[in-house]
Amino acid sequence: MSISDTPPPAPPGPPPAPTEKRSGCLTALMAIFGIMLLLPGICAVLFGGISISDSGKIASDIAPLVFLGLVVGIGGVALIWAAVKGRRG
Repeated sequence: MSISDTPPPAPPGPPPAPTEKRSGCLTALMAIFGIMLLLPGICAVLFGGISISDSGKIASDIAPLVFLGLVVGIGGVALIWAAVKGRRG
């Protein structure tokens, strides 16, 4: 048995996690539903703007609907972003 100056080889690390590719059909469905979710957001912006310009302040009865439409529209933007971003990676 001889003594050597080289250190023993390092043990192999864990295998890389498998990356799953999303199908093109799922990406297209996500983008389509995201575009559909943009429509309530556009309506919320329009009705909110009309409500502000007519009375000078937003009407209290339409404010929750405008807020809900904006939240749904933001969800549509997030869904489109996830569809496009996930497909590249």
